Amino acid sequence: MKTYLVFFIGLMASVILSCSSAQSGEKKAGKMVFAETEHDFGTITQGSVAEFAFVFRNVGNEPLIISNVQTSCGCTVPAWSQEPVKKHQQGIVKIHYNTHILGSFKKTIQVHSNAANSPVTLTIKGTVVPAPKEN
Repeated sequence: MKTYLVFFIGLMASVILSCSSAQSGEKKAGKMVFAETEHDFGTITQGSVAEFAFVFRNVGNEPLIISNVQTSCGCTVPAWSQEPVKKHQQGIVKIHYNTHILGSFKKTIQVHSNAANSPVTLTIKGTVVPAPKEN
C-alpha cells in the first residue's frame, strides 16, 4: 500500500510541475493580435489595385517571427514582416488580390509563426466588376 501511495504522490507532483512549466512557457511566447482579421474591399473595378495591410501587435514576451503565410489560392499574394517583431511592436501582413478575375471572392490567409496563437486566419472579400467601357 505504501508503494502505491508513494507512486501516486510522485505522479501528482510530476503532473503539477508539468502544468506549471507549460503555463510559464505560454507567458514567454510571442502573441499576435491583429487590429482586424477581415477586410471587405466592397465593389472594385477589374484591373484596379486591391491591396490591404493587416497590422498586428506582438503582445507576448518574446520576439515574434512569421515563418510562412499561406493563401487559399494563387490569386492572392502575401508579403509580411521579415524581421522579428519585438514585444509591443507592430508588424504587417500585406495582401494583394488579382482583380483581373471577375465576380465575388472570399479568400483566407493563414499566418504561421512562433506565436502562442499560431496560425491566425485572415480573410479578404469583395466583388470585382468589369471596367467601364471607354467611348
